[in-house]
Amino acid sequence: MKIYLFLLMMCSSLLAENGLSEKQAGKFVELALAGLNREFPNKPGNVMKTAEDVISPREMSPVFFGHFDWHSSVHGHWTLVRLVRLFPKAEWNARVGAALDDKFTAGGLKKEADRLAKDKSFERMYGWAWALRLGMELRALDDEQGRKWSAAYLPLEQVIVSHANAYLPKLDWPVRCGFHPESAFPLSQMLDWARATGDVDFEKLLVSKAKQFYGKDTAYAVRYEPSGNDFFSPGLNEADLMRRVLPADAFRKWLGAFFPNFDLGNLSQPVSVSDLEDGHLVHLVGLNLSRAWTMRGIASVLDGEEKETLLKAAKKHEEAGLKDTFSGSYEGEHWLGSFAVYLMTGVGR
Repeated sequence: MKIYLFLLMMCSSLLAENGLSEKQAGKFVELALAGLNREFPNKPGNVMKTAEDVISPREMSPVFFGHFDWHSSVHGHWTLVRLVRLFPKAEWNARVGAALDDKFTAGGLKKEADRLAKDKSFERMYGWAWALRLGMELRALDDEQGRKWSAAYLPLEQVIVSHANAYLPKLDWPVRCGFHPESAFPLSQMLDWARATGDVDFEKLLVSKAKQFYGKDTAYAVRYEPSGNDFFSPGLNEADLMRRVLPADAFRKWLGAFFPNFDLGNLSQPVSVSDLEDGHLVHLVGLNLSRAWTMRGIASVLDGEEKETLLKAAKKHEEAGLKDTFSGSYEGEHWLGSFAVYLMTGVGR
């Protein structure tokens, strides 16, 4: 596990140097800080069974109450942790570290873990995925503060892994859509976490489910994407998962059947966004960003013309997505910075 995390840290540093400047990182830091303690507007996502359940977001989630909803708050925190780690000498580093130290308390994180423990379907599985990605980033912080945060965060990771171990054997079919319930993205994030932490049994379960869900897929309907409020490409997410699951040669064979003649159809061009202030339509900005990172992930195990095709398409999607990330509207800005940082710092590769 230590070797894996060391390589993760080294690769992340190189990618930060090549894909994201300190000045750019600072802009994403400010975007994430703006929502860190902003309690309202808020979409709690919980089911209220009695009048006693009608409490404020901060009371429900003492750590992850900002950024409009729980999962966005989790990946908002992830954005800050990642950038603090990748830019340790930045002028904003100490300020961000202090802000996170106020949030990552043992008591607050224990309450977050307790909330998830009581509601086994809360944030299943998109929020779980980002929470484990945050856990990976915390584990990679090689200093006293990072070790303190990681230790306090551990109960939350344990609850999520327990829930996933109980839920996945009962999930008989994948969820194929372009937003939160989609299953390939969380399986990818969970698999990265399992390998980073050395959880062999969890890794085996995830690999088994990925093969069950997607191993026999062929001739993906590339002309049926996107849907109107996607922030994921279910087809590209699936391929980005399978390149984690299969050996390189087997993956290339699988991909050839999945995209016959390497025809990407509608996936090859960025999507337009008609209204950046509409909370659903602005999802399409995230789609451009997530398409770009999946394309680069897939390209990492290819060569020749197919690799070049994907990298060129990824560049177009990146440019389109970054152009609209800073819209001035909280509808998009409360979460899009995380997608941009994920892409620009090479997460998952």
